[in-house]
Amino acid sequence: MSRSQTSESQSAISPMQAVEMLKQGNVRFTSDSAMSHDYQSQISQTASGQYPFAAVVSCIDSRIPTEIVFDQGIGDIFNARIAGNFVNEDILGSLEFACKVAGAKAIVVMGHTSCGAVKGACDKAELGNLTQMLEKIMPAVDAVQTPNGTDRSSANAEFVDAVASKNVELTLAKIKQSSPVLAEMIAANEIVVVGAMYDVASGEVSFL
Repeated sequence: MSRSQTSESQSAISPMQAVEMLKQGNVRFTSDSAMSHDYQSQISQTASGQYPFAAVVSCIDSRIPTEIVFDQGIGDIFNARIAGNFVNEDILGSLEFACKVAGAKAIVVMGHTSCGAVKGACDKAELGNLTQMLEKIMPAVDAVQTPNGTDRSSANAEFVDAVASKNVELTLAKIKQSSPVLAEMIAANEIVVVGAMYDVASGEVSFL
């Protein structure tokens, strides 16, 4: 049965060990061998403080409940979820808190296959506030090169997934470029920042 992280266990985890813990959790999830989580006990364990070992930036998509797909419990990971898993000042500030203040050792930016936000960006969809939100993903759409005549709409699943992967790549770069706090921690080997893609058909997470 899993226990929530403590100050001592968190401090003993290296950045790469944090990533490995997530990888192993996803293996348990996809192999139907997830740990038993006593959530009531974890609520009690974390009532006086939290010591997550990682932070995950993922999509709002209902098919990607982050703690579940990484087989983690209450108090184990920070979550920032937004359609299209991009970062802005608010999310960057949240990640700075997660790592610099609260001690998380890894940041994972996780896109996914068949992403509705990416499909909307590919189709240049417009709807209320969604319009400006999808503009954040357009750099990834523009960055994916395709042969002339290729269908670059949401009907092309391969193109959509390529854009989703590129979006992760660009988001990783933005984290490093736009947050001096996190960039300094990366340079000092205090944290790692990595990308990943979740397959909605298999539940598997592939780290990029």
